[in-house]
Amino acid sequence: MAERRMFTNTITSSSRFLKMPSSTQALYFHLGMQADDDGVVEAYSVMRLTGAAEDDLRLLAAKGFVVVLNEDLVTYIVDWTKHNKIRSDRKVDSVYKDLLQQRVPDVKLIEPRERADRKKDEALEEEKNCGTSQGQPGDGIGKDSIGKDSIGKINNTGVCARDAQPVVVIASLMLRDGTRYDVAENDAEQYRQLYPALDIDREFREMEQWCMDHPSGRKTRGRVSCFIDSWLNRNQKRAESAAMPPPKKASGNRFHNFDQRTTDYDTLLTQMKQAGG
Repeated sequence: MAERRMFTNTITSSSRFLKMPSSTQALYFHLGMQADDDGVVEAYSVMRLTGAAEDDLRLLAAKGFVVVLNEDLVTYIVDWTKHNKIRSDRKVDSVYKDLLQQRVPDVKLIEPRERADRKKDEALEEEKNCGTSQGQPGDGIGKDSIGKDSIGKINNTGVCARDAQPVVVIASLMLRDGTRYDVAENDAEQYRQLYPALDIDREFREMEQWCMDHPSGRKTRGRVSCFIDSWLNRNQKRAESAAMPPPKKASGNRFHNFDQRTTDYDTLLTQMKQAGG
């Protein structure tokens, strides 16, 4: 139901309207505010809400302002189309449309049609997802880059959903709520480029097993990406450290920053004397 309704001054300032009691006039305005797009309203609920009497509704009907359609006091506002000009692409049919046409055969109703803005939005969305009408990809194609921010997100490949290949899942991590977080092959390929020192398939198998063995350590869906990054970062550093050459043994001389000499000068001096003698 709409939040705003209009009333034409031609009706509400007429002597026929102003001669009615204030309570009857107030009921008319409330009926108009609660009416649907065809001008139909359940008068009983409005009367309960406003405290109006059935005599007010009878007077409106006698004056020709409304038509009561059934014993449940479903009511049609006769001058509805004078009060409100509703666009056909915004109009919603009344649930009492059949009853209205049966009781008021000559009523002229606006036939709803599809909203123009939704047509445009659907066309843009289809072009974005499936390419242009000439078969060319959309403007966003080719702008994806590989990085940590893109992990776990679907890249814009310019392929329509109907042409997309099935997703290959390499691991499925058990989450805290009992559901699973699937890691697709596309995501794994990006991880391989980010962590070249690791066997990504093996790492995810170990993560999968760890989640199975440690129920209390399982992550939520919102935190599982951080868990994956932390796991891979830690193991990447370990792999890089293992590949580095061992550090040079530090000198035992605490007064100098160069290696301690191992030459025995006493022996060398004795040898020189013997050679000279």
